[in-house]
Amino acid sequence: MQYWLMKSEPDVFSWDDLVAKKKAEWDGVRNHQAQAHMKAMRKGDQALFYHSNIGLEAVGIMEIVEEAAPDSTDDTGKWIAVHVAPVRKLPQGVTLKAIKADPALAGMAMIRQSRLSVSPVSAQEFRHILKMAGE
Repeated sequence: MQYWLMKSEPDVFSWDDLVAKKKAEWDGVRNHQAQAHMKAMRKGDQALFYHSNIGLEAVGIMEIVEEAAPDSTDDTGKWIAVHVAPVRKLPQGVTLKAIKADPALAGMAMIRQSRLSVSPVSAQEFRHILKMAGE
């Protein structure tokens, strides 16, 4: 199993929106590196749902339920999307400030490439963030 961090602006698509839908296409990603990460995702992988711009925190865990397929929002046929489903909300959000302050997370891809909307997370980083969230 691989682990990921996927960012969404909560005023556009939030954790609560995902929970209400039960399954959603993670679409609209238009960065080549983020797309490469999405192509590497496999059914059953888990991802941290991260609220970007507003909140700046990891708030839940979701599962990749469908692998890369054409993005329904792309008329060019150039971009892909994956489908995700909620697993559980974190007991407490883990803020960007807390992530940056923790030496165990200093090597996280999201810190090195802060503008990237989809990034890999190591198993150790994933477990560490869950611990920070109170799990």
